[in-house]
Amino acid sequence: MYSEEIIPRRHAYSNEMMWHDCELMKKVVNQTIEQNEGRGKSTVTVLIPKHKVDKPTIDRLDKSCEYYKEQHQKDLERMKDRIQLRDYQKDIVEKGYSIILEHGFLYLAMEVRTGKTLTSLSLAEELQVSNVLFLTKKKAISSIQEDVDKFKPSYHIEITNYESMHHVVENKKWDLVVCDEAHSMGAFAKPSDRAKQVRDLVVKFKPMVILLSGTPTPESYSQMYHQIYGIPGNPFREFRTFYRFCDKYVDVKQKKINGLFINDYSRGKDEIIEAMKPYMLTYSQEEAGFLVKTTEEILEVDMKQSTYDLIDRLKRDLVIKGKDEVILADTSVKLMMKVHQLSSGTIKFESGKSMVVDLSKAEFIKEHFDGFKIGIFYKFKEELSALKQVFEDMLTTEIDVFKGTDKPVIALQIVSGREGISLKEADYLVYYNIDFSATSYWQSRDRMTTKERLNNHIYWVFSRGGIEHDIYKAVSKKKDFTVNHFKRTL
Repeated sequence: MYSEEIIPRRHAYSNEMMWHDCELMKKVVNQTIEQNEGRGKSTVTVLIPKHKVDKPTIDRLDKSCEYYKEQHQKDLERMKDRIQLRDYQKDIVEKGYSIILEHGFLYLAMEVRTGKTLTSLSLAEELQVSNVLFLTKKKAISSIQEDVDKFKPSYHIEITNYESMHHVVENKKWDLVVCDEAHSMGAFAKPSDRAKQVRDLVVKFKPMVILLSGTPTPESYSQMYHQIYGIPGNPFREFRTFYRFCDKYVDVKQKKINGLFINDYSRGKDEIIEAMKPYMLTYSQEEAGFLVKTTEEILEVDMKQSTYDLIDRLKRDLVIKGKDEVILADTSVKLMMKVHQLSSGTIKFESGKSMVVDLSKAEFIKEHFDGFKIGIFYKFKEELSALKQVFEDMLTTEIDVFKGTDKPVIALQIVSGREGISLKEADYLVYYNIDFSATSYWQSRDRMTTKERLNNHIYWVFSRGGIEHDIYKAVSKKKDFTVNHFKRTL
């Protein structure tokens, strides 16, 4: 906020630039010319103002010069302790600055650990904004705050998760909105609530926008539309709906699901990425000068015989009735899910309740990784219950606690923990279970990577003879595990 006594900052002008401009205006205003006064021998030459400027204007210039000079000096002091960007990040900031000024938004498609957060913070500094809203996932907030503390920005920044943005959007006029893990807004054919909220935010405040993602379209190019559809300058703005966008950019096919034919909009054309090129900057780990070696090892666990018996019975009868609960697998999808749950020792009943039926995996992990600091990824919520039963006070689900205390184990749900967080403090990553999504596989396994740590060790804990082996074969080849894959295992 500026006092009325101070000249407002020009768009994208730094404190130093404003100080120099004010000094220049002050010099012009204070220009003088010679003028003769008196007559004859008593004539004298005096200096008078060249321009007629009132005193309040002159005072305002003086105060503005002092103000921006002082702010510039503060900038210099702050920059002494500020984390320094790498050369490639500086280059991206320079290129991104031009793109966002021209188009109003920028998509930074930078691979994990190449520093896209710090790059976006530096871009905001160059743009000379006052208020920045940084949207991310809840578990990533502390990591983003660490980068902010290291960067020491001159602007005000609010960091919040997408689900809580409605609590902060009314507080002030946002000049810039940063959307971290932007691909999470890429649902189609209908936009997600998250995408609609960001669109409404952009429509209301008309901020500049920076989108961040290491994987902008992890499953389909069609995911790009709803990430940017609320931004006025986006290249697809002529298409008011996703369906009209598909008329030009998607090869729409039909697929049969449960006997019904529905439109499949996942075959986005290469032209989508071509249209995005003027608005997008990409950068890989290889370009940044580091390649990560990830060593994966599968560890097999013998589950209880009762668990194997439940799986065999469910495959045969498709229903198991107990005294109080029922396990129902009357469709191929349900059967796949129930077998997946049981293979890791949990089950969700038809009533919606769930329970742990086998602690073998959790007990194996505790024994095998005793003495190490580990991050554990689980899939089903009841698996967390199993881990808590076995690890008790050794386990946390909070990043800050894992980083700042001697608790050796953190448990994270795969989908919520696969993006935006760092587990660099962990000795190993351990997977209690595996997700059907290839995106989850590739994103979550990179959580320990830093530029200084180029060798990661990952362990997959699979039940002997379980479905996890088949899922792993699919997702490691960048293919989602589907019910068709499952049917081939029966």
